[in-house]
Amino acid sequence: MIMYDFYQIIGQLIFIAGIVIILLLSLSLILGKILIRQNRLIFPKLLLFTLDMFYGPFKKFSENLGLEEKIVDQIGVEVRNKVNKKAFENSEPGERLLILPHCLRNADCEAKLDSSGLKCTDCNRCVIGPLKKKGENMGYKVFIIPGSTFLKKIAEKNKFKAVLGVACYQDLNLAMMKLSNFSCQGVPLLKDGCINTKVDYNEVLEKMGAIEPKKKIRGVSCNTKQDKRSYI
Repeated sequence: MIMYDFYQIIGQLIFIAGIVIILLLSLSLILGKILIRQNRLIFPKLLLFTLDMFYGPFKKFSENLGLEEKIVDQIGVEVRNKVNKKAFENSEPGERLLILPHCLRNADCEAKLDSSGLKCTDCNRCVIGPLKKKGENMGYKVFIIPGSTFLKKIAEKNKFKAVLGVACYQDLNLAMMKLSNFSCQGVPLLKDGCINTKVDYNEVLEKMGAIEPKKKIRGVSCNTKQDKRSYI
């Protein structure tokens, strides 16, 4: 009888915990949609708690509701961008890292890979060279990496207070989670893939502090002749 009562209590507690988690995920999803659609950040600590503690279940929950696969990662990036914005801007460029994905490179890229990432040759065939040059001129340490393994090595070997990263939503969100002790900002790719991906060049410059928001030009990619002229 005692064991029966014990298991009954455990079952009830599990049921209650499940209901609480579902309510938490639902509320976080609503708050995330408000952030994405209205640019309003409400209860950021609750959102970050849900994203960090229930990342996998949160994604599965949103998928079961028929939502876009990227929505949880999009929420994560947007929340962290807003939460860390002031701290990032208050840091000095020399205390920042600029992390670019190697998938932005041109299909004919001749750059070589070493222990710290891709070594750009500044051929100006893609957006990497101009962003690297601008970042280094401002004082950023710039890295072009093919994956999270390189990010871990870079974080271990370099002293920094803030990070600006470019990646697809999932990689960006996971990287920002891993670097949560630093002031992180992220710019998502406009087009995912393994090569010739796209990013809003001016949005990256804006996050870097190289241009004012009002100067932002929309619709810039990294594959056309017109884009190449805009890098100079």
